[in-house]
Amino acid sequence: MSVPAILKEIEESAKERGTGIAKRTASYLEEKINEGKAVMAFSPEGEWAGFCYIETWSNKTYVANSGLIVSLKFRNEGLARMIKEVIFNYSREKYPNAKLFGLTTGLAVMKINSNLGYKPVTYSELTQDDVFWSGCKSCVNYEILMSKERKNCLCTAMLYNPNEGTVPQNINNPESENNQKLFSKFKKIRTMLWKK
Repeated sequence: MSVPAILKEIEESAKERGTGIAKRTASYLEEKINEGKAVMAFSPEGEWAGFCYIETWSNKTYVANSGLIVSLKFRNEGLARMIKEVIFNYSREKYPNAKLFGLTTGLAVMKINSNLGYKPVTYSELTQDDVFWSGCKSCVNYEILMSKERKNCLCTAMLYNPNEGTVPQNINNPESENNQKLFSKFKKIRTMLWKK
């Protein structure tokens, strides 16, 4: 299993960007994988390439696609977008009525989310589940979040509401020129959905 490598890459990426991040434990990520709530991408040689997981909140009315990370070796090739599309579709299939949301400081993730139909929102439009917000305790910006009474922080809140009928751009459209290039470049990378 690649969980230690994933955790290390997440931590190093946050340090490199100079941003805060909610830290997760190895057992937490392993639980997501075992529950069938994670997407992992591997190279043809079986080397870990990318990861993202699903978490539900507020009685499954909110779903977060979290922990999106691509190994440094495989970055800038479009793999993050491919992983995000897979987990977005899987989340929509598994929880069709749920609102999908995320908090991010990364411009690349904001662009991917925007193409999937997410919109920037205020924190009040996200789940108010205390367990979700307690996950931010390990972030270096937690004091900022709490001093603003969880109304905002340095992360941008983004939400996909299935009731608004937003159509994702180019998602799973093999005719799209960008998708043709990505799928031909990564045709040998197997994106695996881990299930029980």
